[in-house]
Amino acid sequence: MYYVSEAKLTNSKTDLLNHYHLKAPPEIFMTPIISNESSGNRVTFQSAMKLTMIIGQFFGLIPVIGVSETDTSKLRFRLLSWRFAYSLISIIGQGSLVCFCFLKLFTDSNPNLSANASLVFYSTNCVTSILFLRLALTWPRLNQQIAKSESSDPNRDKTLVKKCNISCILVLSLALVEHLLSDLSGLAGAIDCHQGTSVAEAFITGGFPWIFNYIKYNHIIGAVVQFINIQFTFNWNFSDLFVICISLYLTSRLDQVNRRIFAVYGKFAPLSFWRTMREDYSRLTYLVRRVDDAIGGIIFISFANNLFFICLQLLHTLTDGINATPSCRVGEPDERPLRGYEQATYFVYSFGFLIARSLAVSLIASRVHTASREPAQALYFVPSTAYCVEVQRFLDQIHGDTIALSGLQFFNVKRGLVLTIAGTIVTYELVLMQFTGVTPTPPPSTVTVPILINTSRFTNNL
Repeated sequence: MYYVSEAKLTNSKTDLLNHYHLKAPPEIFMTPIISNESSGNRVTFQSAMKLTMIIGQFFGLIPVIGVSETDTSKLRFRLLSWRFAYSLISIIGQGSLVCFCFLKLFTDSNPNLSANASLVFYSTNCVTSILFLRLALTWPRLNQQIAKSESSDPNRDKTLVKKCNISCILVLSLALVEHLLSDLSGLAGAIDCHQGTSVAEAFITGGFPWIFNYIKYNHIIGAVVQFINIQFTFNWNFSDLFVICISLYLTSRLDQVNRRIFAVYGKFAPLSFWRTMREDYSRLTYLVRRVDDAIGGIIFISFANNLFFICLQLLHTLTDGINATPSCRVGEPDERPLRGYEQATYFVYSFGFLIARSLAVSLIASRVHTASREPAQALYFVPSTAYCVEVQRFLDQIHGDTIALSGLQFFNVKRGLVLTIAGTIVTYELVLMQFTGVTPTPPPSTVTVPILINTSRFTNNL
């Protein structure tokens, strides 16, 4: 048991440790001491987000100067920069595709949920690009506030950068495989059904018929449309990845304070120690709120987008099943790589990846709320001789505040949200089945093509 007399406490944490000759201070009665020796062990928010930010800027997101620097004072948002120009041009191009989607909606003779899935996909991801541009305006100031917090309480989680980088590489690699499977499906259809025409032209016009019905195809426009479509696909995956990396950082900071608190679990600690812990905790909760204010819109769009397409893909699974696509050349040898199962392979992979990514975002983001509640466990076991007003204030703060990331304050990301989303999916699936007249019966003998989500290929069937 560590016992410290209140009469002998000093304001200096270093003097306090030296006075009582604590040989291996397990982060008790102190926050980590900033020294030249330990400064190299700090892990900053800037370093944790570095790889994610650099890759995002390749696709026109968060046009901020200095994301590869370690000094947050070098972060700048400038209107007169190629990053901002690239981002603005990307948003204009994405908005143009959304306008074509609206044109298709008004000219479609038989509009329905499936036929307008492309409108939801493109419009939500265009809004995502706008939200990231808006975030770029406040990103330098937000990073500087986080760096100021780190200067008083450095983060020493050496695995944080590794976790963020692995998450970035894993999510984007799986998304790349998904997009390649989508392109494989489109190429198979172009080769099989468009003999005598250019494969590139058949591939792009087949993916975007609702665009090239109004404008004449040429290779330049086709390449631009295909690149914008890749940006849309990247935006959908990047928004989830961005929330994951932010959540990993905030959880790491809260866990560091929790480790100090649990180091005195059931032991005597003076009032000044609990005051210090409560103040450290308060700084982190303020930081969580600032981050939530900045990315709340991105979280909302991410969860809404994932929920919509999970319901849509599940509906088409129940409606049509998963079957091979019939060949356009009846009686001739099938030259397609997977003999008509290209779309089915893409559909199964895309659906599984969508569910896994949605679960990952929900569970990792919910850990911020879980970590914010953990100190209460140690506070309940404070000895009666050490119980003081600071402990009571700490408990009141933990239970009186909800510290969690949220979607524009409409919902808080907690563990129970996963079950809530699952229940919502079941509810809306039943409603959609009633409106569309779908019954979960075995697929009919005729072969149908499932609706594909997330890339240009799904527009073939709309």
